[in-house]
Amino acid sequence: QVQLVESGGGLVQPGGSLRLSCAASGIIFPLYNMAWYRQARGKQRELVATITVSRSTTYADSVKDRFTVSRDNAVNTAYLQMTSLKPEDTAVYYCNGHKRSSTTNYWGKGTLVTVSS
Repeated sequence: QVQLVESGGGLVQPGGSLRLSCAASGIIFPLYNMAWYRQARGKQRELVATITVSRSTTYADSVKDRFTVSRDNAVNTAYLQMTSLKPEDTAVYYCNGHKRSSTTNYWGKGTLVTVSS
């Protein structure tokens, strides 16, 4: 069965750093484009960052130069390194996987990041 499991969320002060992980199982991980989304309270879910099978990356303007997305195919894991965190980064962060030419998106259950003093 396909499973994406996020970890690494928690409480951090403004200006701090946090690293999120997304462990994948049940898929041929190197064939999947991966993405991170987030949803803040009362807001729509938004795309934060993507990394393709070829390791091309994209970022939302709001996190560019602060967040870095990466992947390690050897351990079937995607990462989101977050630095210079702001209160507006507070959200539930979700991992997403999508294979080229497939209509199916796989989602993790999310991990909560709270940025507060």
